[in-house]
Amino acid sequence: MLFLYNFAIHLAGFFLRIIALFSPKIKLFVEGRKDVFSILKEKIKTEDKTIWFHSASLGEYEQGLPVIEKIKEKYPAHKIIVTFFSPSGYEVRKNNTVADVTIYLPLDTKSNARKFLKLVHPEIAFFIKYEFWLNYLKELEKSKTPTYLISGIFRDNQTFFKWYGGFYRKALKAFTYFFVQNEKSKEKIEAIGFQNVIISGDTRFDRVAAILERDNHVDFIEKFKNNVPTIVIGSSWPKDEALLAEYINQTSENVKFIIAPHNIKEDQISNLKTQITKSTVLFSEKDHAGDLSSYNVFIIDTIGLLTKIYSYGTIAYVGGGFGNPGIHNVLEPATFGIPILIGPNYSNFAEAVSLVELGGCISISNEKELKNYFDRLLTDKKYFDEKSKICKTFIQNNEGATDCIMKIVSETI
Repeated sequence: MLFLYNFAIHLAGFFLRIIALFSPKIKLFVEGRKDVFSILKEKIKTEDKTIWFHSASLGEYEQGLPVIEKIKEKYPAHKIIVTFFSPSGYEVRKNNTVADVTIYLPLDTKSNARKFLKLVHPEIAFFIKYEFWLNYLKELEKSKTPTYLISGIFRDNQTFFKWYGGFYRKALKAFTYFFVQNEKSKEKIEAIGFQNVIISGDTRFDRVAAILERDNHVDFIEKFKNNVPTIVIGSSWPKDEALLAEYINQTSENVKFIIAPHNIKEDQISNLKTQITKSTVLFSEKDHAGDLSSYNVFIIDTIGLLTKIYSYGTIAYVGGGFGNPGIHNVLEPATFGIPILIGPNYSNFAEAVSLVELGGCISISNEKELKNYFDRLLTDKKYFDEKSKICKTFIQNNEGATDCIMKIVSETI
């Protein structure tokens, strides 16, 4: 089976180079890996002490960031190496300030894994949430490098738990500890013979809780809001936007909307704007738009501002729930105590499931439900305050994963 895995990796590499000729995203994926080893040779010396963090994409990076920051603070003499699998993570965070080296992870071939680990020679390695690359894990185990999974999630449909997943289960022996998010994940991994499992919780709660301590002021958003109740729509997709445009167009003038779409390509932004009949301004137009407070809708056609924008929200709608793989981050608005609406596809996101069960987050299936809940939250103060308190308390009650992880990891370094 391992032979088939390695064959599949090599085959994927071949086809990705062909697909890259036609796909800008895959081109980034392929081109970004060409200079990885030369970068490592230049930036890491044999005598350097290093710690390696791997994340699949942006979400996993943000999830691991509280641990990365704590490690950097506690061990300033070590170089922090951060790798990404996906362009959507690397391209956004390639210039982060927490890591000494940020690069793509080379494809998981035997030769790549050996060469990468020889150059990086990590004193300790972290994998965030998932992505279990078998050759990297095999080499880490062979070199006896302490290796941790943080904020791990295990589900029935993963290969480890299938009859044919023996070679995957064997790879898990590389891990010194599994820090998992919940009891179900602990039970799953223990059922296949691993006892080195701790329920630490989800480090994202620590990440979003820390957001409250920073400066979230955005001058142009404050001018636009102008003390008017504001609905913030984060990471929206076209299916979300079709429902939301209907609601926006029929609302009164004493409600404002800020929309931060998931995709900010020019044609999609243009399509979104044409659906809305209210006075609308784009982020890219703001400097020449006159009095921002005179507009009803603000479309954020840039990235990196959504978290701060949530601090100005009265209510939040988090997009993605009408498609696959599902909704985006509900924890960021929740930390500000903002009631949240989402679409129906959220079952694979434990934090959303919990927040819906508690009542701080509301799942809707159509425009009528969207209207009813938005209207009630805007007019029923008791109902609004109840939802707001649930969201804020939910974040506060789930902090502490980073401290749990650091307590055990500190014994390793």
